[in-house]
Amino acid sequence: MNEPVVVKNRKKVAQLIFDVLLNKKTVLVAIKNFPKVKSDLSVNTAFHALVHLEADEDIRKKDGLYAKEQDEYLYDIATTLSKGDSLPFNVISQYDEYYTDSLIYPKQNKKTILESLKKIINL
Repeated sequence: MNEPVVVKNRKKVAQLIFDVLLNKKTVLVAIKNFPKVKSDLSVNTAFHALVHLEADEDIRKKDGLYAKEQDEYLYDIATTLSKGDSLPFNVISQYDEYYTDSLIYPKQNKKTILESLKKIINL
């Protein structure tokens, strides 16, 4: 993939995550606006991390410490991506181990987003 495009996509993803953390966008709006690339493992990892934020909504309401740690984790991901850098291997491998397929569909709509969320939260 073209290096300037990779950096641009990572910066876009970083801004989407920051917007979610600042309550400017919902998770569903953010993941709908993710760049439609499957080859950048950093973008895929950020997608999974953001989907987990949505999936963990009930846990976050009950456990403030968990919510704070998850927010800090997403902030760290967004900060790294905002520089155009790749996420560290240990972060990527946490998601890569469980999600061999990219959940970023070429055509995202309500149906495909719900299907991807169902896969993650086992519905």
